[in-house]
Amino acid sequence: MTLDPLIARAHALWQDLAGSPVEFGRSAASVIVSPRSKLCPPSWCGVVVLDGAGIITVPTAEAAVQLRNVAAAVPPAALVQTDVLRAELPVAEVLGPAALAYLCSPDFRPMPTNRTVTRVPAGHPGLLALLTKAGQEDSDESGLDEISSPAFVVLDGVEVVAAAGYRAWPGRTAHLSVLTVPEHRSRGLAKTVASAAVAHALDAGLMPQWRARPESSRRVAHALGFQEVGAQLSIRLDDGEG
Repeated sequence: MTLDPLIARAHALWQDLAGSPVEFGRSAASVIVSPRSKLCPPSWCGVVVLDGAGIITVPTAEAAVQLRNVAAAVPPAALVQTDVLRAELPVAEVLGPAALAYLCSPDFRPMPTNRTVTRVPAGHPGLLALLTKAGQEDSDESGLDEISSPAFVVLDGVEVVAAAGYRAWPGRTAHLSVLTVPEHRSRGLAKTVASAAVAHALDAGLMPQWRARPESSRRVAHALGFQEVGAQLSIRLDDGEG
């Protein structure tokens, strides 16, 4: 089966992040022991499903046995469904699932706007103020404090009310981050700043990646032309010692 080039690049990205050699399994997700995996927090299990194929990294051989049994019993797409995992495994904590979407230049739909988008350095003080005002949960979800690109912002006077940028990931990937202060949401600002950040990434020859849980964020990605192709989820298994 020949993969779409965008899917192939996304597969290569997550295989790299897995920390040990692995191939996406289509009939059953591939499970590997990889304590260095970046698919999930340390000592957790990480699941990534793209285009109906999956990989799973686990911290121990014991966890590998558990996850291989589940992977043999359900299709890869079901492995990013929290209820399925809880029914089959002693799950203590879950992060996700988060949808994964990607974009290539021909599919990009730049967002027309009459607003001024200003480019500022990643460490600009206005971004810190935005992160504080948006609240910890939304700020953590956005990842805006981790961007390595410039930030593209909309100002209300001197206050940054919306911002977007990206963090450089392996495989020439641009991992997008977008954040708007609560009182300025539902005005199209997220699309405006995200459009500028995506254009910057594409001009640099990077593959934009959009990872999101909230439906509102997923709608922004769709409006810009992103193709949602899978999901990521992390779980911590109950080791019975608590």
